[in-house]
Amino acid sequence: MQEAHAYLGPRRPVESAPAVERVAFFRESARIYAAVAEVDRFHHHEALYWATREREHAQAAQLELDRGKGVVPGARHA
Repeated sequence: MQEAHAYLGPRRPVESAPAVERVAFFRESARIYAAVAEVDRFHHHEALYWATREREHAQAAQLELDRGKGVVPGARHA
């Protein structure tokens, strides 16, 4: 569990980062914590908590994107 925190902590985007960047990070983070929950039975519930928390952050950032608030200034859209 500590290894997941150590890996993800420095990579976590700042709140002002583009929503697309935050969505990608939080989805990956949720996948990592879910994987930890499967192999680290001692930290199973804690890892599930973190996986759920990160999924919720990803969903919130995705909502920003869907509403057009996460658009990167100057970026071109297809």
